[in-house]
Amino acid sequence: MLRIEPTASHVLGKHSPELQLQSSLNFPYNCVSRGVLSLFSSELFSPSQKYQLLVYHSDSLFHDKEYRNAVSKYAMALQQKKALSKTSKVRPSTGNSASTPQSQCLPSEIEVKYKMAECYTMLKQDKDAIAILDGIPSRQRTPKINMMLANLYRKAGQERPSVTSYKEVLRQCPLALDAILGTVNFLPVFLECQLSKIVAKIFFFFFFFFFFFFFSIYNSRAINTICSLEKKSLLRDNVDLLGSLADLYFRVGDNKNSVLKFEQAQMLDPYLIKGMDVYGYLLAREGRLEDVENLGCRLFNISDQHAEPWVVSGCHSFYSKRYSRALYLGAKAIQLNSNSVQALLLKGAALRNMGRVQEAIIHFREAIRLSPCRLDCYEGLIECYLTSNSIREAMVMANNVYKTLGANAQTLTLLATVCLEDPVTQEKAKTLLDKALTQRPDYIKAVVKKAELLSREQKYEDGIALLRNALANQSDCVLHRILGDFLVAVNEYQEAMDQYSIALSLDPNDQKSLEGMQKMEKEESPTDATQEEDVDDMEGSGEEGDLEGSDSEAAQWADQEQWFGMQ
Repeated sequence: MLRIEPTASHVLGKHSPELQLQSSLNFPYNCVSRGVLSLFSSELFSPSQKYQLLVYHSDSLFHDKEYRNAVSKYAMALQQKKALSKTSKVRPSTGNSASTPQSQCLPSEIEVKYKMAECYTMLKQDKDAIAILDGIPSRQRTPKINMMLANLYRKAGQERPSVTSYKEVLRQCPLALDAILGTVNFLPVFLECQLSKIVAKIFFFFFFFFFFFFFSIYNSRAINTICSLEKKSLLRDNVDLLGSLADLYFRVGDNKNSVLKFEQAQMLDPYLIKGMDVYGYLLAREGRLEDVENLGCRLFNISDQHAEPWVVSGCHSFYSKRYSRALYLGAKAIQLNSNSVQALLLKGAALRNMGRVQEAIIHFREAIRLSPCRLDCYEGLIECYLTSNSIREAMVMANNVYKTLGANAQTLTLLATVCLEDPVTQEKAKTLLDKALTQRPDYIKAVVKKAELLSREQKYEDGIALLRNALANQSDCVLHRILGDFLVAVNEYQEAMDQYSIALSLDPNDQKSLEGMQKMEKEESPTDATQEEDVDDMEGSGEEGDLEGSDSEAAQWADQEQWFGMQ
């Protein structure tokens, strides 16, 4: 009887394993992995085919999110590759032309190690991922391997290895925007490594100086530089560039332009997720909670495996005063991405408002470690110190920020905020706020703190002038509400009521504006007292027509009081 030995072509068809795998992609990955591996035996396949099948099996396991199993099979594939290499050294090539194409089609050992590192990162075993990538000789590392290494080093807080890996990426790909953005947090080390010798390319040269201006606190120059890049035909309507510009506006405190740029980027790419957590935070601060809710739903429809949708929903809960839910959503976002600064800030703010200040301090410190040049991280930490009456620690931190980031409107205001807590440093706070407003008269936080200082000194007329000047070119709920408070202090009740109404139209959930309106209803103004005296006189005169007029006027005031109570 003639016996036919089964070969790979009998099992998989006429084509090679590579083409057979490509033709099988229309079927579920798990069918491929179990089906192919069930045929795997030492007699059926050659050593090279065993290696290929192990890699294919591992790829299918990775696709099915069985990361631990995938790592195990990738390791088996590497062992098989080592055995194959030893066999090829012992048995030199026989000159068979068919063996050469097959060896060329074998999956790269370096690519297998990269996939193993991906599995480790999905399992949050960053040390193992770094170890497997470090095992690849530096000359054989591709840009994506160096990029992963740089991000892993950065996450682990290892600055110099991270910068070295970013440098290798930029040496091969000078226009790699992700690598440029990745160097942001390590710019001093970046400059120390003399990376400027590598960045002679025109566009990267512009980007480099943009970040130099940014971290040297030359914010207007940075914005002008990146705006000029945006106008270039090659970079016009570039989503990444718009996102970077929106983030820059946010960091310098220009929330209005930041929102506009985020909206522009979102229109160009409806599936954009990166940066949407900051966008949602800004919308929530403006009181646009309905827009925040819609944004969160849209992001969840795109993907729920990113931190951004959870942060956006957390911001909606936080500004709806549901702090427990905001805490949960922030924790979920951190679980998905432990490097999400916005998630750490959300969770820290929720913990602080729930009275768990020490836990909040830990989260703000972690946010500072990940992004040492974001001022809002320091603001959250200093607010925690002030909440716990640790004025000394707050002053030390504010001085460090002032010295590190330079004397700009934001750092001056932050230092003045701490100085306002100590009666001894009141005059220093006034000087700092004046400097901040000289630099940026429209900086809302500085205006608010200066108004607070004027309120303590009972200089209400000066406060009104300051607030009117700030509101001339912008509209902000807090400024309108404070202006209403100042107008009440000088007995301008009708205009104060108008300011409270404007504040509530901007943010219907502003509790302080509601309290201001209710307080006005309880307090009796001199005008009201005069009207009541007139009514008493008319009642004494017995004139029936005048009494009817007073009843209609009382009904009108009653209607107004009912309307105010509904607000």
